This record gives sequence, structure tokens and C-alpha cells, in this order.
Amino acid sequence: MRAIRSLTLLLALFAPAAFAEGLYQVEMILVRQNAVPAITSPFAPEDWSAGAPRLAKEALRPTTLDEEVARLQAGTDYTVLLHKAWQQAVGSEPVRIALGEGQEQFGHFPIEGVLSLVQARFIGAEATFWVNQLDDNGSVLRSEQFRQANSNIKRGQLTFLDGGHLALLLKVAPVGARKIPTLDPEMMEQ
Repeated sequence: MRAIRSLTLLLALFAPAAFAEGLYQVEMILVRQNAVPAITSPFAPEDWSAGAPRLAKEALRPTTLDEEVARLQAGTDYTVLLHKAWQQAVGSEPVRIALGEGQEQFGHFPIEGVLSLVQARFIGAEATFWVNQLDDNGSVLRSEQFRQANSNIKRGQLTFLDGGHLALLLKVAPVGARKIPTLDPEMMEQ
């Protein structure tokens, strides 16, 4: 009997770490909030990825938040700068991915940054992105920086990270997880 209690205690201690490791579908939308004045920041550093591996083309997946993007683009309040979806492993140690969008010139992209994800009780995310204006020679003329962190992201839930004039919508869901059915609004009225 004593051995069963000890085994149960050991399982309770190690089970959360064992279930935390896994493959996740990540989708992010970087937007400019047009009503908020743009704030220029120091130029994006030469080593903007800080050694993080670039997102592999094989990891890219079809986007699922297209309706949200269409709603954002329907008005004049937001400009969608970047919309990507991919699969990656997320575990108890932070996993960093470097993302670049647009034509690369001398190591810089018009939009570049790093997203770091870690799994604990909730998912933690730390994002640093630069929106760069490049000249014809590929030199950075101006940068806008987005930097935010959130350690309370629920799996499968769309989360808004507000950085002033730049913002990030982020959804991180386990691959193969059941989708929560959406209820028909007409059925809710009955």
C-alpha cells in the first residue's frame, strides 16, 4: 500500500512535465494599429535573430485565422503586416524561432523578429519584432519595434498582445487536439 502511495506521488510530480512536451500549431498575426501614432525605435540590430534558427519552410502550415484577418483588413483601424502559421515543438525550455517577411537585403527583412514559446501550466510567449524601412541598398533607414511577453496563454485560444502602435494576435494549439465546436447562434436563441 505504501509503495502505491509513493508511486502515485511520483507520477503526480513528473506527469505535468511529461505531458507538457509536444508538437503545437502556432499562428500569429502582426498588425499596425493605425489610430496610434507610430513610434520609431533604434534600428533593428545586425544580429536581430540573436542566434535563433529561422522558421523552416517545411514547418509552414495553412493559416486558419483568415476570417479574423479579413475583419481586420475590412476597416481602416488596422494594417496586417505579417500572417503565418507553422508547427513546432514546445516544451519546458523556451524554443525560439526567427521569422522574416519580405525581400531579405544584407541580412535584414522589412519585417523581422523572434518568437519564443515555453510550456508550463500555461504557454508563455515572448515576441520581439521590427518593422523596417529599407533603402535601395538594403540599409535600415527606420525601425519600429514590438516587444511583449505573456505567460498566461491558454492552449488553442487567440491572444492579443498590445504593444502600442504594433500588436500581435497569437494562437498556440496542440497538434491533433479536438476542436471545440462552435454553436449556431440560431440554436442559442431557442
